[in-house]
Amino acid sequence: MTQKTLLCILGPTAVGKTAAAIELAKRLQTEIISADSRQFYKEVSIGTAKPSQHELAQVPHHFIGHLSIEQTYNAGDFEREALQKLDELFQQHDLVVAVGGSGLYVKALIDGLDVLPPSNEPLRKELHELFTNKGIEQLQLRLKELSQSVYEKTEILNPQRIMRAIEIETAVQSGFVNTSTRQNRPFKTIKVVLDLPRKTLYQHINQRVDVMMQHGLLKEVESVIQCKQTYALQTVGYTELFEYLEGKHSLEIAVSLIKQHTRNFAKRQLTWFRKESPENWFAPTDIEQILSLL
Repeated sequence: MTQKTLLCILGPTAVGKTAAAIELAKRLQTEIISADSRQFYKEVSIGTAKPSQHELAQVPHHFIGHLSIEQTYNAGDFEREALQKLDELFQQHDLVVAVGGSGLYVKALIDGLDVLPPSNEPLRKELHELFTNKGIEQLQLRLKELSQSVYEKTEILNPQRIMRAIEIETAVQSGFVNTSTRQNRPFKTIKVVLDLPRKTLYQHINQRVDVMMQHGLLKEVESVIQCKQTYALQTVGYTELFEYLEGKHSLEIAVSLIKQHTRNFAKRQLTWFRKESPENWFAPTDIEQILSLL
């Protein structure tokens, strides 16, 4: 029986993963699983850079716009559902393409999640009070002091993720949890990381934010402001415009902050993927080379 293969297209935001994944899936006559946690939610499309309707029509996609921002959904939920979908797709295809920049969700799909500790309620209460009284900066500092490497991989504009990272790292350093587990999967995985020169990538990010604003990102943010406390909206592109709408700074500053925070996010994504083998790094247009790797 032919061994099934999952081709994972990884890389930072705005590098060109969507176009590359669609071209590869078309050439390989297969389907795409999205592992981008920002694109799971149906109410937000512009700020999450979802594939366009034209792009979605070229290749079947899964896990895009299948949730409401008011639903609770985590990497464990994705792991379970994505493995079920993969099982279905592998009955029709020998190879399936996965694409995403959310390192944790990619890891959940490929390796399974580490055995994480249950919530530490006293610590969680302490962290919530710290956030309420002194703001997100103190949470960021707490995590950075605890572990520089974890800090660099965490979405540091999302207070919920920072607090959970602090909980987990505290348990790890106390010896209460083992984070080295890896689950066997009934398929082979090939990981490809797309990258661009840093200056070019940052130009792409800045241009993408400008295009998002032209396409109505502010109106999209206004339409979901009543849900701004939901986990799904604690993310770059939304928090900055929520603050603008609350009068905390000008629109010009908000847009500048989105660009800055997106560049910072891309840097953390690259840190997460840096462990991948150098021969598996490509430019987003290197389709023939990626096919040769396969």
